[in-house]
Amino acid sequence: MNSIRHRRRTVPAVLGVPALVAVLITATGCSSADDSARAAVPDPGAKVTELCRNLDRTLPSKVDGLDRRDPEPASALTAGWGDPAIILRCGVGRPAEMSDPEADGVEIDGVGWLLQKRPDGSFRFTTTLRRAYVEVTLPKDRTGDGMSPLVDLAPAVKKAIPEGIAS
Repeated sequence: MNSIRHRRRTVPAVLGVPALVAVLITATGCSSADDSARAAVPDPGAKVTELCRNLDRTLPSKVDGLDRRDPEPASALTAGWGDPAIILRCGVGRPAEMSDPEADGVEIDGVGWLLQKRPDGSFRFTTTLRRAYVEVTLPKDRTGDGMSPLVDLAPAVKKAIPEGIAS
């Protein structure tokens, strides 16, 4: 079994976790004027696609109090909430940063996530130790709410994507 090592912080499933919220608040700013969210649709194999379809059926209608508004093009492998949208993509490739023992990670309600701050001020979280990689992107305008979107998504991920190593 392959071993993925990175620094991991356990985050309780409550809003307002001071240290992480402070990190995320530093990424506030203005959003683009784009009227509709777009997301590249992943192209995983058949087994992962089926897991992702199961995830799509279990995703909540609201995340962080925001209504579901799926991005274009429509796909069971992508989902979105709000405007600017919190975007979920299922079946993405393994991020190279997962091989970095110094990479930041969090665990929320039993789901591990690799945390990546992006140059545009947004954050990308990718599940770890699951049979499919699930990526959630928080736009910079949504980072002030800390980890609450991941708290809302964790039950669906736990139900639909079994623990293990994605292939």
